[in-house]
Amino acid sequence: MVLAATVVLPGGPVGEFDYAIPDAMADERKPETFVEPGRRVRAPLGRGNRPVIGYCVAVVLKPASPSRPLKALKGVIDTESLVSPPMMRLTRWMADHYLTPWGQVLEGVVPSGVRGKAGTRDVMLLSVPTHVAARLTKLQLPPKQAEVLKALAASSKPLSLKQLAMRADCTSAPINALRKAGLIESRVERLATDGLLAEDMVVERLQPKKLNADQVRTLDTILGAIDSGEHETILVHGVTGSGKTEVYLQAIERVVAFGRQAIVLVPEISLTPQTVGRFRERFDRIAVLHSHQSDVERHRQWRRIAAGEVEVVVGARSAVFAPTPHLGLVVIDEEHETSFKQDTAPRYHARDVALQRTRAENVPLVLASATPSLEAWRYAQPGAPERFRLASMPRRIGDLPMPAVRVVDLRVDGEMRGALSRPLCQAMKQALDDDGQIILLLNRRGYSTHVQCPACGYKLVCDHCDVAMTFHRQDNVVLCHWCDHRAAPPVVCPDCRSPRIRYGGLGTQKLEAEVSARFRGVSIARMDADTMRRPGSHEVALDAFRRGETRILLGTQMIAKGLDFPNVTLVGVVSADSALNLPDFRAAERTFQLVTQVAGRTGRGERGGRVIVQTFDPDHPAIQAAVRHDFERFAREELPNRQALGYPPYGSMARIIARGASEPLVTAYLDQVADAVKQAAVETGVKMRIAGPAPAPITRLRGEFRRHLQLHAPNGDPLRAALKAGWQPIKPPEGVRSIVDIDPVDML
Repeated sequence: MVLAATVVLPGGPVGEFDYAIPDAMADERKPETFVEPGRRVRAPLGRGNRPVIGYCVAVVLKPASPSRPLKALKGVIDTESLVSPPMMRLTRWMADHYLTPWGQVLEGVVPSGVRGKAGTRDVMLLSVPTHVAARLTKLQLPPKQAEVLKALAASSKPLSLKQLAMRADCTSAPINALRKAGLIESRVERLATDGLLAEDMVVERLQPKKLNADQVRTLDTILGAIDSGEHETILVHGVTGSGKTEVYLQAIERVVAFGRQAIVLVPEISLTPQTVGRFRERFDRIAVLHSHQSDVERHRQWRRIAAGEVEVVVGARSAVFAPTPHLGLVVIDEEHETSFKQDTAPRYHARDVALQRTRAENVPLVLASATPSLEAWRYAQPGAPERFRLASMPRRIGDLPMPAVRVVDLRVDGEMRGALSRPLCQAMKQALDDDGQIILLLNRRGYSTHVQCPACGYKLVCDHCDVAMTFHRQDNVVLCHWCDHRAAPPVVCPDCRSPRIRYGGLGTQKLEAEVSARFRGVSIARMDADTMRRPGSHEVALDAFRRGETRILLGTQMIAKGLDFPNVTLVGVVSADSALNLPDFRAAERTFQLVTQVAGRTGRGERGGRVIVQTFDPDHPAIQAAVRHDFERFAREELPNRQALGYPPYGSMARIIARGASEPLVTAYLDQVADAVKQAAVETGVKMRIAGPAPAPITRLRGEFRRHLQLHAPNGDPLRAALKAGWQPIKPPEGVRSIVDIDPVDML
């Protein structure tokens, strides 16, 4: 029998490869060279024995084969396992569920800063061997060497050369002399170079707030799940301002009191100092994980979490992989947010991964939202195949009323001049006169969203994408928001040379200009992807608004979520229709969520608040339900439509997207894939609906043509089986790439 390591590769050939483990790498007493699951290893690959780096996923005994002996590993990279056994099982599930090679999943789960040991360096550590320490007083040494040896022996841990020289007040010469004589032994270890962490600094602790009846009932539900020691998924549906955050803060306090850890996932955009500050005020040791951290910071936080030094991990979607050794609870705040879905491989959804992880580790999962995803809502209803427990919080803290909402029908408003209707302008003037603050939502950035010639009908589109170019007046460029291609704005029509080129549509830049012109002298801040590029700019803008230095805050969806400003007395939705007409079965759901969430930013103080919603489609069910803050009404009207078409949550879905510079090649490849998937479905007796192949909604992107194929089935297992049989074996022609997105969120 041969002791073998099963290895998967982050890139290159897909599969699991067995390698013999040399005796020197099988000795646990030598951790720097020990092979175990979760560590990366160096291995020879192929006939040329090309050196590659892979992850050891198992250590097994294999029968020896004299005719085909296993190749031996060449080395071990990590001094400790990067992936715990539970996380190894989770990544295996992700590889199967999302049809992504296991090595690629592991590479996506372990941050690059952790793999590269960012923020560490090799340090030579010195210590006194046991046999030398036993006869220390009998050694005849020069005075300085004796002093050095005494100082090192008195230390409770090994010292670096610099530390020892400082303690003994000497140069390196006597230390090196002792090393040569074998009286001091040395070893090289990779150590962190960081100092005091901001998270370790003391802040004033706040006591838990008194809860109302709805909060007490919801907290009792969560605590019951925690105390049971069993997995349960609880959907907390609470209107905006109902105090959901305080409920799960108190639930986490129970978890921490048991000596366990909690993970709290929030949308990336909600990771503001206001959010993080709430946790620092309640817990001694928290860690924050998000995409804007440096590799050094990410590695530093990862080490603290893995060492059990952290009580609460707060982060964006990737924090679901935080290496907590004593996990007790996972909370996903604003669980409906699309940012919890990863758009590159592995294309996981943090909600589904969290569900799988909490099941495996037998801990509760809490999903919280004022506008739950229809998937989560469906699973919380009687008779659902995936049963969640529903906890409702239908009232605001202090029984504050929900803000009154007025709908402005833009089809009949004859007073419309520019972006702001007369009712919205009047409401803004009144709010400012009453010393209130205003939030304006427009989910389109830029100045003009399209450039068109009224003489011949020409439309300016990106040279590389089939997408309209957006005019940005501040930089005087036309910009593609998909590939960042930029060009000088045309003065005349490129087709007919007419000088009557027209800049139409409305973006946040134009809205800012109009508001500034109408309300001169009023401080305004714009928050969108153009103004929030610098690190910390998000926090600076929100802090100024919180202090009242900014009176009007306008921007895209980043201002619609999680903000709590009691002095906001008016919210204006400038165009509620921007997402309604997208070719996406979730368009109505996203519109409802966005309007409801931004409406919930007002009326949070004693002064109350109101909302003005401008729309060209005031009778749309999503708009009607949003202005009434009535999620259940929206769900009742939308879910039957989904069920009739077999869309989630009444079925599973997958999307294959192929792209390349040659449209005929892309089309031929996807036609071949469609035939193979259909044949696999027939052979396995799977009931499946296949739509396409067809041009994707954005037919060309970054110079490549795009076609897609949609697959629908009652559940995900037959979908994956058909894809494994019909998509995976077919190699795309040169110049064509394809991906599979299981449970897609973005349909463009």
